[in-house]
Amino acid sequence: MSASKTARSRATPTKENGVRVEEGLSLFKSDKFDADAYVQSKCSLNEKDIKQLCSYLLDLKRASAEEMRRSVYANYSAFIRTSKEISDLEGELSSIRNLLSTQATLIHGLADGVNIDFDKVSDESVGNGVLSFEDKELSDLEKWAAEFPDHLDVLLAERRVDEALAAFDEGESIISQQKEKGTLSSSTLSSFHFAIVERKQKLADQLAEAACQPSTRGGELRSAISALKRLGDGPRAHTLLLNAHFQRYQYNLQSLRPSSTSYGGAYTAALSQLVFSAISQASSDSLLIFGKEPAYTSELVTWATKQTEAFALLVKRHALGSSAAAGGLRAAAECAQIALGHCTLLEGRGLSLCPVLLKHFKPIVEQALEANLKRIEESTAAMAAADDWVLTYPPAGSRHASTAFQNKLTPSAHRFNLMVQDFFEDVGPLLSMQLGSKALEGLFQVFHSYVNVLIRALPGSIEEEEANFEASGNKIVRMAETEAQQLALLANASLLADELLPRAAMKLSPLDQSSYKTDERRRPSDRQNRNPEQREWKRRLLSTVDKLKDAFCRQHALDLIFSEEGESHLSAEMYISMDGDTDDIEWFPSLIFQELFTKLQRMASLAADMFVGRERFATSLLMRLTETVILWLSGDQSFWDDIEDGPRPLGPLGLRQLYLDMKFVICFASQGRYLSRNLHRGTNEIISKAVAALAATGMDPYSELPEDDWFNEICLDAMERLSGKPKANNGELNSPTASLSAQSVSSVRSHGSY
Repeated sequence: MSASKTARSRATPTKENGVRVEEGLSLFKSDKFDADAYVQSKCSLNEKDIKQLCSYLLDLKRASAEEMRRSVYANYSAFIRTSKEISDLEGELSSIRNLLSTQATLIHGLADGVNIDFDKVSDESVGNGVLSFEDKELSDLEKWAAEFPDHLDVLLAERRVDEALAAFDEGESIISQQKEKGTLSSSTLSSFHFAIVERKQKLADQLAEAACQPSTRGGELRSAISALKRLGDGPRAHTLLLNAHFQRYQYNLQSLRPSSTSYGGAYTAALSQLVFSAISQASSDSLLIFGKEPAYTSELVTWATKQTEAFALLVKRHALGSSAAAGGLRAAAECAQIALGHCTLLEGRGLSLCPVLLKHFKPIVEQALEANLKRIEESTAAMAAADDWVLTYPPAGSRHASTAFQNKLTPSAHRFNLMVQDFFEDVGPLLSMQLGSKALEGLFQVFHSYVNVLIRALPGSIEEEEANFEASGNKIVRMAETEAQQLALLANASLLADELLPRAAMKLSPLDQSSYKTDERRRPSDRQNRNPEQREWKRRLLSTVDKLKDAFCRQHALDLIFSEEGESHLSAEMYISMDGDTDDIEWFPSLIFQELFTKLQRMASLAADMFVGRERFATSLLMRLTETVILWLSGDQSFWDDIEDGPRPLGPLGLRQLYLDMKFVICFASQGRYLSRNLHRGTNEIISKAVAALAATGMDPYSELPEDDWFNEICLDAMERLSGKPKANNGELNSPTASLSAQSVSSVRSHGSY
């Protein structure tokens, strides 16, 4: 009793949804509930209320189905166990009933023996030896009763089962009639009944023996089991039916010997065919002979579950285990898929055995999944150790070289992409075993590891990242020395994260399986937008690429700002010292910003070839690099301490040079179309701080700054000289965003007064 209470308490809904369902049903539980009034109140609803009511009813339906599912799963094992015990008790009661009937027959025979003399005397006194018509009939019936056991013996000896069953029915019918008429003595009836019971038991033993024979097949087995059921021993008959099918497939199993050199899928397919065909046939025979009686159905479910468990252990031992240990995801997944496919066919017969297989197969396939991902990670890292970081098309011998999606990658990225495509070649088993999310998460971790390898390939980043890689063995990676090689790192990561990996992962979406081949011409981003989980996964991939982009920009910004000896090329002294110089000044952007412009121009030219079709990424990269330099200058407290509180104050010429530098950054960023709000905000903040520093000395900073035309002319001339490109007509910037550079002294003045 305590166990059943515990089961019921576990099945009780405790979640909020269950509480809402109980509250919604409280109206119907009331004694004063009026069905007609309730229907009339709902019939007056408008369209919106009807939709809400339909939605509410659908929620109730889903909650009810979920509650029923939980209740069934919570109590099903106890239900099956109880049904089995009831079935066993029925069999024992049938045996006891037969024994009691036999004993009653013997007792009646002994009791009737006492009255034999009285019966003889009575017979002699009737008619003085003259036989009536009834006496003649009585003697014929007794003669038939005496010959009936011999007739039954002949039928049993000749295995004429149907005739024997008909004879049993006839004999029992006569016994019933004679008990009412009283024409036969009690001793004769008892002897007659005992003969029938004895031969029934003999026939039952013959049928049971026949059912246990391996040579008994198909119709013979069903006839024997059906006859045994007609004899009144249904539980024994059903158990014999299941045992017969078990013995049959066990006999066939002897010819199926797994070999270490055999293909695991073939062994799994052959074994699945044997086991699930036996279960299917047993289910058909049980339904045909015994119908849908709960006791027999429960025994069938228990037996089928036991056979499925044994089948799963065989597949694990001879096929799945070795595949998973070797990291063969496709082989392991195919074995699982074959078994699940056969098992699914039984669901039409009411046998849902797939959860039994999943309980055993899912951990094994997960092991193979993890081993496969680990192999991708290690193989890619090994390729990165010798990668020359030069973008090329896929190798000519590659299986994916002839596809419509050819892109330039370095050798390690090609290796990574090829292994990922193979990884997703056959993902049906992963979906059926609900491992799609785990596969995506594992692949994300592998890509994250590869991006970390790319970060370590950047010169100057190994010192910062070394501590993070000690746990993974501090794997060796070849350095990307040139800007082209470093941009190739970004090309690898961005192309994998933005196109190649999402395209491969689309195979994990059941919605995309049917339309994948006909939908390949569409952009991957368009097709994957139908799956929120994959959209979030792609967002995480791109955020990982941002780590590489930040490391790239940080390295190049530091290379510009600091020399190899650690001295800063961007110090306050370069502006403060200008007012102490009496020589004529040739106004031109500072050297560090000239180098920044030249570097950006050089990278833009390289990116144009490397990021074909992904110009937006190249633009965001140049934007991020420019922002990094400006934001570093804006946040360099030592620089501003020297500007504001240094031994020498910032003078008018220094302010003009700093303004010119910021104006130059705005101009070339606008021309390259990578002028961002952050960059605009950063330059404004630098100018505002410089203006405030000069105003603190008592001078009017705006009177010392020329008009914007003067700055624009110098900036355009500088860009022309540094890039070798002619200025646009009328001295205007050749860019649709050139208007963003119209930052004037008046606009700076508008940010605040001093």
